[in-house]
Amino acid sequence: MAGVDQSVLLALAAAATLAGFIDAAVGGGGLIQIPALFNALPNERPATLFGTNKFASVFGTSNAAWRYARRVRMPWRTTLPAAVAAFACSYGGAMTVAWLPPALLRPLILLLLIAAAVYTFARPDFGAFHRPQHQGRRELAYALVVGGAIGFYDGFFGPGTGSFLIFLFVRFFGFDFLHASAAAKVVNVATNLAALGFFVPHGHFLPLLALLMAVCNVLGSLFGTHLALRHGSGFVRWAFLCVVSAFVVKFALDTFI
Repeated sequence: MAGVDQSVLLALAAAATLAGFIDAAVGGGGLIQIPALFNALPNERPATLFGTNKFASVFGTSNAAWRYARRVRMPWRTTLPAAVAAFACSYGGAMTVAWLPPALLRPLILLLLIAAAVYTFARPDFGAFHRPQHQGRRELAYALVVGGAIGFYDGFFGPGTGSFLIFLFVRFFGFDFLHASAAAKVVNVATNLAALGFFVPHGHFLPLLALLMAVCNVLGSLFGTHLALRHGSGFVRWAFLCVVSAFVVKFALDTFI
């Protein structure tokens, strides 16, 4: 981490800790970690910053997934196919970063976030009960489509992936928010690993900084997972609405100002 000021390192460590906490509870840690990296290291290539973010995030997300799996009955029949599809498509998304500006997606992402927030606000019982809706081939097909689409998005851009996953698991599979958050962590690990399969061999990450942020990300995830497991779906739903609302404000500012 030669050449990086200590105050910058402290700021990035704090951002990674907060990102790990938010991501473990409800997804959306990229809202904190990616802007922090771009603001702190404006002269680095975007792909390098995205790779550093993925490296740090995969450790916190893996820790959260493991802790959820110990306490929640995981919906593996949906989660594993979605994770496989996400892994396959995330690598393609990471390659796309090199030639398609992510900013082109901002207006569409903003609309999707607003729609997710409005839908959740309008339905107080949305995600309150765990009632899986699909079985067999239908469940597999939905899982592959959702996993593939989110995997590509996460490899390409990333912010909001966990929140989008939670919303989709609740909306299309009938999960409650706690089970949706648990399943989202497993899929997120797959997308992060796949994206790193592109970023790391091509040197698109800062190893020592990524390790520091990974440790901080895990520390944050310990607390976030603890709160989610202790307080259940009601807490996760509330946190989801807060994070998505913050995303809407940020994307609106980035898009129109």
